[in-house]
Amino acid sequence: MTTPNFAFEHFVDGRFIAATGNTVEVYNPSTETRIGSMPDGDAQLVDRAVSVARATQDKWATLPANERGQYLRRMAKVIRENLPRLAQVIAIEQGKVMPLAEMEVALAAEYLDYTAEWARRIEGEIVSSDRPGENILLFRRPMGVVAGILPWNFPLFMVVRKVAPALLTGNTVVIKPSEETPYSAYEFARIVAQVELPAGVFNLLGGLGNSVGQALVVHPEVDMISFTGSSAAGSAIMANAAQNITKVNLELGGKAPAIILDDANIDLAVAAMKMSKSINSGQACNCTERIYVQRAVQAEFSEKLAAAFDSISFGDPNGASPVEMGPVINRAAVERIGLLIDDARNKGAEILAGGSGAERGEGCFFKPTVVSGTKADMHILQREVFGPVVMVDAIDDLDEGIARANDSEYGLSSSIFTSSLASSMHAIASLKFGETYVNRENFEAFQGFHAGVRRSGIGGADGKHGLYEYTHTQLAYIQS
Repeated sequence: MTTPNFAFEHFVDGRFIAATGNTVEVYNPSTETRIGSMPDGDAQLVDRAVSVARATQDKWATLPANERGQYLRRMAKVIRENLPRLAQVIAIEQGKVMPLAEMEVALAAEYLDYTAEWARRIEGEIVSSDRPGENILLFRRPMGVVAGILPWNFPLFMVVRKVAPALLTGNTVVIKPSEETPYSAYEFARIVAQVELPAGVFNLLGGLGNSVGQALVVHPEVDMISFTGSSAAGSAIMANAAQNITKVNLELGGKAPAIILDDANIDLAVAAMKMSKSINSGQACNCTERIYVQRAVQAEFSEKLAAAFDSISFGDPNGASPVEMGPVINRAAVERIGLLIDDARNKGAEILAGGSGAERGEGCFFKPTVVSGTKADMHILQREVFGPVVMVDAIDDLDEGIARANDSEYGLSSSIFTSSLASSMHAIASLKFGETYVNRENFEAFQGFHAGVRRSGIGGADGKHGLYEYTHTQLAYIQS
């Protein structure tokens, strides 16, 4: 298979715009070699894209939802037709192993089809009135112009996750991809052009967070900002959006705990934890970072988990030999994770597996790592690692596990492994997280609602509730 051409152009009003001005270099994290560059847009370009989206939105919203959904189905079809090439783009620019890159492409197409199915299911309400002869109707209306600011960890799927519900509900969009992984979003823009989506409905702008991102967030004509990324960046976006009282939808960080009770299937739990940290090199907001194991099975679980982590093969996903895990996103991530490990080790933690990253120039790899004996003063216990690292510590009972799990500023995903339904239900009722998984890996469903609490975000994605995030309500009081 030939290597893709890593070119990027802005896409505004149905046309590609050649890059001018400043550019941002883009690197393959597996080799630390340059693969191309991305233009860094400016406030003038943002204003142009938002103006086009605004001018197009009313006409787009008047189309029947089912007709809007047909465009999503066409996009899904073209994505499937180009699966090998799109997967290779993801593998090179983001470092995913090829089976996972192929899965991301397939899921992106499936998500478009799933969202299109909602076209005939968008519902309002009839509300009882206190007045004789009056009818009260609740309608769901599009927000208007949606700005989507994307992360780098799922560079194609995250475009679709924001674009599909926004377009189906009658909004127009302006998307800014991550500067780390802009090419998957550019490939999506090419697909949009191929299916002949009306000009101005979808717009793509390359640029940095402090240029294009900032200009989008403070733009008075943007009606909603949908952002996925770090809690720090989400907090800054929320503060800036307050200038115009712009609605924000924020999917932010996580510090997911897992509780392993002594009646759990230990081999199942080990396999789930291995998957959680090897998939995408642990770079997913809902993957497990803290494991609390009941003391009676701690030694068995820790020994099996360390062996499982030591067995994970890692390397260049595009190399000669298949691997289970690729790199982390960049050299800065290797160094950041290393500092967290060093801090824990220096404060008395034990490293049961891994514990180090590759040297500069050897790829942005970090060994799958198991840390035990964490204490409250260790940075690794409270900060999101976002890499192939997990902490394992002993608990006496379920209530202690719940208390330690809840001792975090994050609240996205959590899990419990047990054969007891009573323990499962007690944990579900007590864990202060938007998601709780029982006896399985942390991987959400399209029809669910992927949402966190506290510093993990505001609002959510997927399913009916994720779709309605892109709408506002209008009440009509009709007196006969």
